[in-house]
Amino acid sequence: MNPAAVAVPVEDTHGDGRWMSLHNRFKTETKDREPDVLMIGDSLIQQLGNTEMWEKMFVPLHCLNFGIGADQTQHVLWRLQHGELDNINPKIIVLLVGTNNHGHTADQVTEGILEIVKCIRDKQPQAQLIVMGIPPRGQHHNPLREKIATINTALAEKLSSLVNTQFLNVDPGIFLNPADGSISRQDMYDYLHFTQKGYRKLCEPLLEELQNLLKNFVKVESDMGEVEGAAAE
Repeated sequence: MNPAAVAVPVEDTHGDGRWMSLHNRFKTETKDREPDVLMIGDSLIQQLGNTEMWEKMFVPLHCLNFGIGADQTQHVLWRLQHGELDNINPKIIVLLVGTNNHGHTADQVTEGILEIVKCIRDKQPQAQLIVMGIPPRGQHHNPLREKIATINTALAEKLSSLVNTQFLNVDPGIFLNPADGSISRQDMYDYLHFTQKGYRKLCEPLLEELQNLLKNFVKVESDMGEVEGAAAE
């Protein structure tokens, strides 16, 4: 059994119930909001919601942010199986998760992400799904970067044949000093989480893809309206 692919909630080790509170808040938001774009993941998604870029570039696209810090693949899977994909009909879903699966092998993490993809495809078959590659981490080269590269390579191959699903792997080289491969604190303040500058590098390719996909949805809806109008005549 692969623990990264078996849905479980986070254990409330701190005793404050924050994780479950966030999950319940997300479920409430699915009843109160009608997002065009749903972002799902860990702290890399969660902290995006606190940036100027989120307010200026993502909010106008009618985005919801369902990121929770420290989540691993099995935790995201549990959340999605327990209500976070209900009551909404997003046009696009963005998934970024896996960097926190420290105790799992690259193959296990890959399978965990693919299990989340299956859940999303089953519950939201109409949505375009963008699975983002896990960014590099650590100031200097380290085994986790190699593990992440292995995961991203496997995801690119395994997702290529899925309908309405694409893998978006932002070039990790944009975060690395070409001289020594180091990551600057100007991009990742703790060599994992992004600064405003780092988020711009990560999200510019994503925003371009979101805007292209949303334009296609608008065109399809417009064409359908013209067809229905012609039929009525």
